[in-house]
Amino acid sequence: MKKPLIIIAGPTACGKTASSVLLAKKINGEIISADSMQVYKYMDIGTAKIKEEEKQGIKHYLIDDFYPDEDFSIAIFKEKATQYIEEIYKKGKVPILVGGTGFYINSVIYNNDFTETKKDDTYRKELEQLAINKGNDFLHNMLKQIDEKSAEAIHKNNVKKVIRALEYYKLTGEKISTHNEKEKQREKAYDTTFFVLNMNREKLYDRINLRVDIMIKEGLVEEVKSLLDKGYKKELVSMQGLGYKEIVKYLEGEYSLDYAIEIIKRDTRHFAKRQLTWFKHQAEDAIWLDTSDFDNEESLSAYMQDIFKNKGEENGYSI
Repeated sequence: MKKPLIIIAGPTACGKTASSVLLAKKINGEIISADSMQVYKYMDIGTAKIKEEEKQGIKHYLIDDFYPDEDFSIAIFKEKATQYIEEIYKKGKVPILVGGTGFYINSVIYNNDFTETKKDDTYRKELEQLAINKGNDFLHNMLKQIDEKSAEAIHKNNVKKVIRALEYYKLTGEKISTHNEKEKQREKAYDTTFFVLNMNREKLYDRINLRVDIMIKEGLVEEVKSLLDKGYKKELVSMQGLGYKEIVKYLEGEYSLDYAIEIIKRDTRHFAKRQLTWFKHQAEDAIWLDTSDFDNEESLSAYMQDIFKNKGEENGYSI
């Protein structure tokens, strides 16, 4: 019998963090973050990382596990997340995978195999330098020439994914889009209960705008300054994250602070839209929940608990 795994996904700023903590408390669960940025130490404000008091005693994994200049990839995420899931099972608890990075979530659900995609550091560094010297468009066009399907799916500003696709082709001779299609045919590794949280688009965008304003008030500029002072270069993959690269440009005098803030808000809204599109097309069997249908996170988490409990009774495990 497959073991249970809960997923709480959805766009940025939709309320995943609070709802997941409340659900974990109800079902004796622990949380694994499926976020490509919260894994980095010292990057708290710009990633909207959960604060210690917000955890309410619930153990969280894959938060603050890596330094900003350390390698972190979907392969590393999948390996770590799978390891943590097994640790949670051994405690007799329920693992809850929470985040907005759909590729990461699917890598765990379908036990994707990344053993043949070991990094060629020389080629990767060459590609990273090309992005710096010739720009994201140049790198994206390279991908378009070898794998048009991937180029359509991966935004040109997602340099990390563009590089991984080019790297995969260089190492294996196979398009990563072909590889991904094969991986999608895999059977699920767990008995998943997959929730996607959503809300009215206008309300979501208002929440995003407010979140960015709060980040600035909480000290995002100072956080980026501190990272640079620690020696973390602006070219690092981690420093290319939303909110960080724009503040770097402000600090370098390329942007005014007001303009940097507007760009962060705009690009975060675009990012949320892409997240929703991905989940609509890729999240099979997902249960979509409009958060506005619930009075608060407490009632939302209680609803998710009921669904999980009923599924457990059907499939032979209890909470």
